[in-house]
Amino acid sequence: MTTLQSVPALGTHPASGSLPSRAETREQLSKASYDLLVIGGGILGISTAWHAAQSGLRVALVDAGDFAGATSSASSKLLHGGLRYLQTGAVKLVAENHFERRALSRDVAPHLANPLTFYLPVYKGGPHGAAKLGAGVFAYSALSAFGDGVGHVISPAKAQRDVPELRTENLKAVAVYGDDQMNDARMALMTVRAAVEAGATVLNHAEVTGLRFTRGRVTGAELKDRADGTEFGVSARLVLNATGPWVDHLRRMEDAGAAPSIRLSKGAHLVLKRTSPWKAALATPIDKYRITFALPWEDMLLLGTTDEVYEGDPGEVAVTEQDTAQILDEAAFSIRDQQLSRELITYAFAGLRVLPGGPGDTSQAKRETVVTEGSGGMLSVAGGKWTTFRHIGRTVMNKLASLPGPQLAEDMEPIARLPKKLPLPGIANPNAVAHRLMADGPAPGPRMAADTARHLATHYGSLSFDIARLANDDTALAERIHPDAPEIWAQVVYARDHEWAETADDVLRRRTTLTVRGLATEQIRAQVEGLLKQRS
Repeated sequence: MTTLQSVPALGTHPASGSLPSRAETREQLSKASYDLLVIGGGILGISTAWHAAQSGLRVALVDAGDFAGATSSASSKLLHGGLRYLQTGAVKLVAENHFERRALSRDVAPHLANPLTFYLPVYKGGPHGAAKLGAGVFAYSALSAFGDGVGHVISPAKAQRDVPELRTENLKAVAVYGDDQMNDARMALMTVRAAVEAGATVLNHAEVTGLRFTRGRVTGAELKDRADGTEFGVSARLVLNATGPWVDHLRRMEDAGAAPSIRLSKGAHLVLKRTSPWKAALATPIDKYRITFALPWEDMLLLGTTDEVYEGDPGEVAVTEQDTAQILDEAAFSIRDQQLSRELITYAFAGLRVLPGGPGDTSQAKRETVVTEGSGGMLSVAGGKWTTFRHIGRTVMNKLASLPGPQLAEDMEPIARLPKKLPLPGIANPNAVAHRLMADGPAPGPRMAADTARHLATHYGSLSFDIARLANDDTALAERIHPDAPEIWAQVVYARDHEWAETADDVLRRRTTLTVRGLATEQIRAQVEGLLKQRS
């Protein structure tokens, strides 16, 4: 591993095409007048900013933390149609979800979405029978136009060959279907990049301290740069509140008497080292409505999720001992004990689902998007699913076009005229990118390791070649950050100069997988912080 002494000399000078400095971005935000200010850099805000910029509006996007720093990087990492929605008869919703999933995995971001086969085990005494689940996965695949094959049922023996840790006691059959998965933080970052390429101005770690008003209408925000404490403001014809779990907090800045509009549900996950290869994921029914997942992800195993009402501070959401015990207990329905040892846990994380306000069990609540307009004209958007983030962006844009107040519709291209499946940056066949990376080097020196090449190809697509060039120019940047992870030091420099990374957590938790793998040691954190300070 690269020594602590050698790293600070690396990447001192940003590569060509680097991002403007924070001071330059603040000045631009302060001096320009925007059509739309999006507050909240989760995937809903990012998607809206991307679509608004495509439509020709002048767009600014700010977030108090990092892009996708909260709920949007704490998901189950799935792009899916929502098999459980068939249980409630939401056939149209499943079909719409499948359309968006296929668009992402085939046309928009094939370099970031990975197909994944799911096994749904049917145990004696379980909540569903083999015939019902077999019919369910067939219908599910039909709603996806059989693009992932035909949902069917296989024997326990065949399933165990693909998932050696599958518990086979009292296992009657296994239903099979297909969906996709992703690294959610990387998908969000590429969408931020797409918004900037379309003309948006973005700044993370910029906290809203107040709203600007003109004749009673919200016309911007006052902000504080958390990086250095600088205070500044942004003016806009319209402000969109896309702050996720904090949506009501911002609504109360607009109107102190605003009634609660949402409720929160906590979803906790565990990440474990794998004890054997997994060629498929497990989706095990817990009861009539809930499913627990065991997903091979980033060479590890992702378990979850919980679903319980959360009423605390969104900034303090965390995985509790009760969450850990529940996830492991539910996973034990279908996974052998040796894979569920607590010693294998490398990381635990929790996110908050934003659900419409109202009574009832959160596990049965609809994951729908709600757009509301406040007394000062600020729009608030909340809820929805990762899979449909493009659709949500279009939905918000249609709402903007129909507003009777500031006539944004006169200055924007109708959403129906925008490209239906505009690709995200880096679009490429990841297999071809990985092959090329291994063939080209870094040079001089050995070929790029296969796991590093594959990691870069499936997290950056064709932008991997920019990282490879950094490694070629300085071979120390071609070294692994940690011997047990595929990432290399060039990714840290790239994150600093091209991906808005400001803190060690930005790099280690979201732009790479070091934290999730349990490998973000104090020494590595210090090295990353040293590189970040060398930003010119």
